[in-house]
Formats: sequence, structure tokens, C-alpha cells
Amino acid sequence: MRRSLTIILFLLAVAIFSGAIWNIGYRTALTGVADQGRVYLQSASDRLVGQLERFRQLADLIAHHPEAIAVTSGEIPPEDILPLFTRSADSTGALEVGLLDADGRLVLASADSASGQDWSDRDHFERAMTGAMGFEHFVDEADRRIFSFMAPVRVDGKPAGAVMVQVDMETIEESDWRSAPQVVLFTDEDARVFVTNRSEVLFEGFSTEPTEGVFAPMRVRAAGTNTVWTLPDARYLPNRALYMELPRPVVGMTGHTLISTAPAERLASLQALVAAAVCITFGAFLYLARERRRVLARDNLLLEQRVTARTAQLTAVNVNLRHEIAERQEAEEALRKAQADLIQAGKLTALGQMSAGISHELNQPLMAIRSFADNGSLFLERQNPTQAAENFSRISALSHRMGRIIKNLRAFARQESEPVTDVNINSVLDAVMELSEPRLNTENVVVNRSGPSRDVWVRGGEVRLQQVFMNLVSNAADAMLQSDTKQLDIKVMRDGSAVHVSVSDTGPGLDDADKIFDPFYTTKEVGQSEGMGLGLSISYGLVQSFGGAINGKNRPEGGAVFTVELAASEGVA
Repeated sequence: MRRSLTIILFLLAVAIFSGAIWNIGYRTALTGVADQGRVYLQSASDRLVGQLERFRQLADLIAHHPEAIAVTSGEIPPEDILPLFTRSADSTGALEVGLLDADGRLVLASADSASGQDWSDRDHFERAMTGAMGFEHFVDEADRRIFSFMAPVRVDGKPAGAVMVQVDMETIEESDWRSAPQVVLFTDEDARVFVTNRSEVLFEGFSTEPTEGVFAPMRVRAAGTNTVWTLPDARYLPNRALYMELPRPVVGMTGHTLISTAPAERLASLQALVAAAVCITFGAFLYLARERRRVLARDNLLLEQRVTARTAQLTAVNVNLRHEIAERQEAEEALRKAQADLIQAGKLTALGQMSAGISHELNQPLMAIRSFADNGSLFLERQNPTQAAENFSRISALSHRMGRIIKNLRAFARQESEPVTDVNINSVLDAVMELSEPRLNTENVVVNRSGPSRDVWVRGGEVRLQQVFMNLVSNAADAMLQSDTKQLDIKVMRDGSAVHVSVSDTGPGLDDADKIFDPFYTTKEVGQSEGMGLGLSISYGLVQSFGGAINGKNRPEGGAVFTVELAASEGVA
């Protein structure tokens, strides 16, 4: 009996303590909800005022427009200002923009309003005629909620008319408020809801006291410094809500918000339940504390052992991962070196293919230089300096030509590691054609170049671009070895921010255009031009590194065409 009484008294004490916790938690949570509500109501009010302010400024701006003043003073017909009204209404979302004369009659409007409507008895028109900005809200014949501004149009410093700007409040609600969880509404001077994000209370009478026949609370009670309403059952309104209001005389309305107290009630209930659970389990906890301590000590030891083992495993995995990263970095470095060596080998192979023709190109100037030097000596002995100077000039020209050939060879053979820069594509093609000219002449290949004569600048590397086009020209020459007609067409075209360079031949064309850029894919016979199937693959990678693209296809008239697309640039100074 005594034990039962002790249990009952303990449970009663727990209930009283939990109730006190609930009350304290509820009041505390309501304070936070109230702070959020004030911020939200202030924000919603500022948004409403700010959105209406756009139309107030529009009315004032048009009222000072020269066309509005000219129409009011009779200098131009009213129809001349209609485009201005229409553009202003379309750009701002205004329902109607109109002009009234000094008698309050509508002269012209952007909407379908009939001219001659009388607004002289409206308060905002009378205020506009005093020289101030007037505003008014009302419901028109189409049951639309209208907020109207009237700004005076001054002629010779006196109000001679007014610009009217009307906005449909439905558009303002749809743009910002419909999805908000909080209930916000604005009432007019007649205490009727004029703007709200809950359409079911629109145009309802509003009261802060329980009243029949209007939108009002069933019960009002104070919760500390806050006011809590109990509302009738409604689909989009909370049953119990925290009420706050904020007058906004600048638009002639008062803002109200209703924020559900359900979060505060849930939080207070959770706190009370936690307090009750803590009190109920406190006695059991004391009894089980010793056993729990022993179990925790055992579990802690097991956990430490598992952590130690897992740490050792992670350390081993981390060491292996570092080794794998180092190996991968070494492999990537080896791959980059192999790619660079492969590119250089390709260039040297191309130089080897051109060596015979280039030797001939260098041997001819050397023989001519020797001849002109001997002749120049003879002319000097014969006292003929004019002829000697002419021979020496020819020797200088031939030396310049040999130097240009050797310069192109050295530039093509060296390894380029500079970053992407601005390159003149015409200079690149000139160097490629000068190096390829001996072979093309030997094989009777007709070369046609077309494109802008001025410098065309692209993003790339000069030496690497030379290798790309040297590969394309060499492949074209190889393809035309057995052709009756040997014609090589090179075309440069700038298209906006890109430069397209096409190299086409009259060979047999491509067997499989989808595989031409695959490494080691080649249609050349074994031993022919040392073909390994790497030239186009290397060219593809080089063009990709410049941010460009390369593709190849067969021409309808026969042969193949390769097009290189590079990013255009403005060049260097």
C-alpha cells in the first residue's frame, strides 16, 4: 500500500513538473515564433509597399513627361501619347495607364476604358488637383481589386490634369505571396480584407474580437506578451494562431499575420514528454547505473581494440594508396615523355622523307653561289664593279633563301613546350609548303591555296601546328602517288570566332572515316613512307590540346578532305 502510494505521488509530481515544463517551453517557443512573425509581416508589408511604389513612381514619371504636358496643354492630340501609355503598362505590368483633364474626365487610356469617364468625385483625383500624389483602392465593375495612383500634370506650374496608373492586386499576390505558409492579409479603412494570400477570406470583414458574421477569432487569449487566436475550422487557416498587426498608412492599409502555434505546441509537448521520461527513468537509471557502467567498460575495451585494428588497416591501405599514386604519377610522366618522343619521331620521319628534296633545294643555291662568286671575282679583275655588285646581290638573295629553308627545318625539328599563344596560320602554312615544295614538285602535285591574304591569327603552338599540317600534306601526297590527277587544295576561312583550314586531295579517299584517328590504323602498305598509323592520331591530340577539332571525310567528287578548326584570336601587336 505504501509502495503504491509512493508510486502515485511520484507520478503526480511528474505530471505537475511536466505541465510546468510544457507551459514554460510553450511561452518560450511562442516568443521565437512571434519574432519570426514580426520579421515576416514587416517583410511582406515592405514588399507590398515596394511593389506599389513602382507604380507610384511610374505615375509621377509620366506626369512629368513632355508628351503628357503637351497633351494636357493642348499642343498635341491625345492619340500621340497612347504608345507611351501602352509601353509603360506592358513593361511594368500596370492594369491601365490613363490621362485625365482638369475636370476629372478620362481623356485617353492604355486599356479599353471608355473616354469621358468622370473621376472628379474620387478622393485621389481631388488630392492630385492640389498638387500632391493621390492614391485609392477599390473594386471595379469586373470585381477586380484595383489600386490607383494619380499624379498631377503641371502646366505653367499649376495642376491641369492627372496621370492615372492602376494595378490589379491579383498580379501582386500571384507574384510573391500565394506559396507562403504564413497567413498574411491587409485590410482597408473599412476593416475588410483587400490583399491576402488566402483567397477564402478575401473581402471578409475583419475584427480582432469575437464577432458574428465577420472573419474573426472564436477566442482570444494572452500568452505572455503575445496574443493567440482560436479560429473557426477553415481549410487554409490554422486552428490556433499567433496574431500580429502592422499599420501601413503609406498605402492606407493595415497588415495582419496569423502564424500557426502548432510548432510551439509540438516543441513544448516534446519537452514535457522528455521531462516526464527523464523523471520516470531516473529511478530505474539509478538501479541500472552500476550494471551499465560495467557493460560500458567492457564495450569500451572492445571498441578500443577494434579502433586499434581498424587504424592499422587504414594505415596499411594509406601506404598502399601512396605507392599507387606514386606509380601512377611515374606512369603518367612516362606516358607524356613517350608521347613527346613519338611526336618528335614523327617530325624526324617527315624530315627524313623530305631530305632528298630539301638537299636538292639547298644544293642548287650552293652551286649558283659558287658560280656567281667566281664571276664576281672576274668582273672585279676586269674593272667592272657594276656586274660584280649584281652577282653579289644574287649571292645574298640565294643565301637568304637557304637561311629561310634551314630556319624552317630547325623550327620544325625542335621540341616545343611553350603554352598556347597567338599564331599566324598563314605563316605556318608558308613554312609547311616551303618544306614540302621539293617533294610536291618532284611528284608533279599542283597546289592551290585560297583564303585571306592578310594575317589570320589562331590559338595554338607554331611548331605543333606545323607538324599537324605537315602530316596532312604528307598524307595527301602519299594518297595521290597512283592518281592520274594530283591536286592539293588548301583553304583558310574565318567564321566568327573560329578559323577553318581544309586540306583536300584527289586520291582514292578514305576506307573507314570513323577509324582514321585511331592509333596504328593505316591503309598504307608495309614499308610505304614508313607508315605506322600514328600521324593522324598525333595530329588529333595536338589539335585537341589547342581547344580545336579535326575531322576527315570523303569528297563527293573524289578524294579526301581534312578540316582543322581552331579558335580565332586578334593576334599580337
